Amino acid sequence: MPADRKKLHPVIRIMLPLVFWLLVWQAAAMAVNKSLLIPFPGEVVKRLLELACTAVFWKSAGMSLLRIIAGSAAGICIGCILAVVTKCSRIADAVISPVVRIVRATPVASFIILILLWIKTGKVPIAVSCLVVIPMIWESVRTGIDSADVRLLEMARMYSFNTFTTWRYIYFPSIRPQLLSGTSNSIGLAWKSGIAAEVLCLPKLAVGTWIYNSKLYLETPSLFAWTIMVVLMSVIFENGVRKILTSDGSRQNSKKQAEKQ
Repeated sequence: MPADRKKLHPVIRIMLPLVFWLLVWQAAAMAVNKSLLIPFPGEVVKRLLELACTAVFWKSAGMSLLRIIAGSAAGICIGCILAVVTKCSRIADAVISPVVRIVRATPVASFIILILLWIKTGKVPIAVSCLVVIPMIWESVRTGIDSADVRLLEMARMYSFNTFTTWRYIYFPSIRPQLLSGTSNSIGLAWKSGIAAEVLCLPKLAVGTWIYNSKLYLETPSLFAWTIMVVLMSVIFENGVRKILTSDGSRQNSKKQAEKQ
């Protein structure tokens, strides 16, 4: 079975599921025959192109993207700091670790509603994306610290390495792959959570706000069009981040190999 899959051309592997599900969508729309419930694919594509010709469409998409990037970046920084602090101090670990685990276990909808009581609506998606990312980055960095080579740490103690040198040459190389993996995995969740926050808090110029308005006014083709926009942006955003992280990792590996030679 895996051998058969490898024989498929990359273009076919992409187009085959796309065409199949478009046909399923078309068949479902024809069976229901009510655009209010399931619009035809052609109607949705037409509406998406109409929206793409408006300035508000791109402004909303840009603002949503900026909010989620800001929240993700803040979450990565805070998660790294908390992980290092909790590994270096038992008291900090006892105080902070339970809170991080509670944040990880709390439903995103609860966060959105609570944060909406405390800060302005435009900043809610940023805060929610940040809170979603923090536990994943925290766990990744802690795993990286725990996986540091014990023999190298022993050598560092024998040769009286200072803290900066120990972290730079022993801990950071161990943390780096875990951090890259955690960042890659958290981006998709941050995106979904950020859009969900926009749907509930309705900031100005936000994709989530337009999704809510489409549902409120029963504009189903628009609802589908905005949803497709969210999916496309999510795929582009996640793949872009993964490529950046992968290319950065490849450069680091090449540099190490060159140093060894």
